[in-house]
Amino acid sequence: MTISLSEDQLQQSRQPLVDHKQEIQHLEYLLPRIVAKIIDYVKPDPESSLVVPPCLTKSCEGKETLSGRELYNALTSVPGKLDLPLKGFGTQVEDEAMLQPVLDQIDLILDNSANTWSLGFLEKLYASTNPIGVIADLVLSVLNTNSHVFSASPVLTVIEKFVGREYAKLFYGHDSEYCGGLTFPGGSWSNVTSLHMARAHLYPSTKTEGNSAHRFAIFTSVDSHYSITKAAMLCGFGTDAVVGVPVTETGEMIVEALESEIVRMKNDGWTPLYVNATAGTTVFGSFDPIEEISMVARKHRLWLHVDGSLGGNFIFSGKDFTMLEGVGKADSITANPHKLLGVPATCSFLLVKDERIFKSCNSLKAEYLFHDAGDNFDLANGTLGCGRRADSLKFYLSWYYYGKLGFTQRIDHAKYMADYFANKLASMANIFEVLNLVDGRVPGVQVCFYMNPTTRVIDDYTRITRQVCGRFHAEGKYMIDYAPFPQANKNNPRAKGEFFRVVFVNPKLSTKFLDRMVEDLCSFCESGDVIM
Repeated sequence: MTISLSEDQLQQSRQPLVDHKQEIQHLEYLLPRIVAKIIDYVKPDPESSLVVPPCLTKSCEGKETLSGRELYNALTSVPGKLDLPLKGFGTQVEDEAMLQPVLDQIDLILDNSANTWSLGFLEKLYASTNPIGVIADLVLSVLNTNSHVFSASPVLTVIEKFVGREYAKLFYGHDSEYCGGLTFPGGSWSNVTSLHMARAHLYPSTKTEGNSAHRFAIFTSVDSHYSITKAAMLCGFGTDAVVGVPVTETGEMIVEALESEIVRMKNDGWTPLYVNATAGTTVFGSFDPIEEISMVARKHRLWLHVDGSLGGNFIFSGKDFTMLEGVGKADSITANPHKLLGVPATCSFLLVKDERIFKSCNSLKAEYLFHDAGDNFDLANGTLGCGRRADSLKFYLSWYYYGKLGFTQRIDHAKYMADYFANKLASMANIFEVLNLVDGRVPGVQVCFYMNPTTRVIDDYTRITRQVCGRFHAEGKYMIDYAPFPQANKNNPRAKGEFFRVVFVNPKLSTKFLDRMVEDLCSFCESGDVIM
């Protein structure tokens, strides 16, 4: 049945739904006011600014932060807080002052957010961004385009090809003809894609026939990121296909155990496919011995991936790049500029020896969208998705702004701060036990430790650790995290429950600030407030 418009309908005119002139007026009104709010938010001295805002602390005690459910109820049960109105505040506004509710929403968001610009934000593997990072994100929002095909994002495509290649050269060597990289929405997705590409490249028939002819096995350390196991789930291997390789007491994969596991799985009828070496584990910051692992991978014809989500950017270090020895032998590498380099989240690259395999492993014949038959400038054709933000711009502008030397200084400063803090605690052995300090240094930028506020022997520090972290959060001065020993390491004689994990990535940190934090930790011991 065909429905056609009448002559009268065809002759009717209709005005635009949105008035462009009014849109510009609203932007001119809102933008400077929101910029002023943002400046006020980041302007306070980071040494004294609260990392946890007061509104996230329970007013009854001041010693505990709100839970997710409590904050949800507080913001959704009160009129004027979170709201989805029938008629939006930004439509049909006669006076720009009527846009005040929009500004109030910005205040609400800022007031209820952890302040990553505070030096006390030491909980995660990233910190605040920087001026050029804010600007880069703003430019991307203004452009509001997809970097899936060249026609929609010409210069952004060229920037991603350019910065991806220069980034890859740091790992693979400047004479590497085809190395390159693409961005993915986070290190986990970069890892997932690396496993899919290993299968598609080494066993091309799986692109059409699936896994039925093989029982693939993958190998990763017991301390590696959970995204490797999730990748096995997504690729249809199942979690049973993931072999957790034992690690040393400080978290590095034991290479002899890796080879033994590969042989065992072969003998059991599995097809060893992929080994993941971690450069900077999430908890201890440990670096697997990539050079030695690469020899085993080559011997057994496995794809070698390096998950350098955290530690990959030590490639910029002027002192500690040797921790990545052998990385150029990896088939693929995950590296996240949004962690150690301060690029706005998220910005994750998957780097490869030969960028042509992005297209050969991931592309389908979607002629309606991808018209580039030669060199791949339709970047989504090299991924498993379509729509994608041009995250590479954030990295490119940061590199342009700070230079390679600036990144080097940032990495080396972070490492110095971590080593300083670890040795400071180690010098107070009657109170602190540092778990990842070896020969006066920690492997990455995390420091893991127990704190004993008594003179008694403690078998399980979990309660103390959680209590102190909770108090620190509630006071708003520090956000630090805690972690357990990995399940496979429970028999480690040093495993006495959960421990503190503090991360040093903020370039504004000073030894003076760290000294004060140690004093504040010790004050808990002296106060007697810690409940055993």
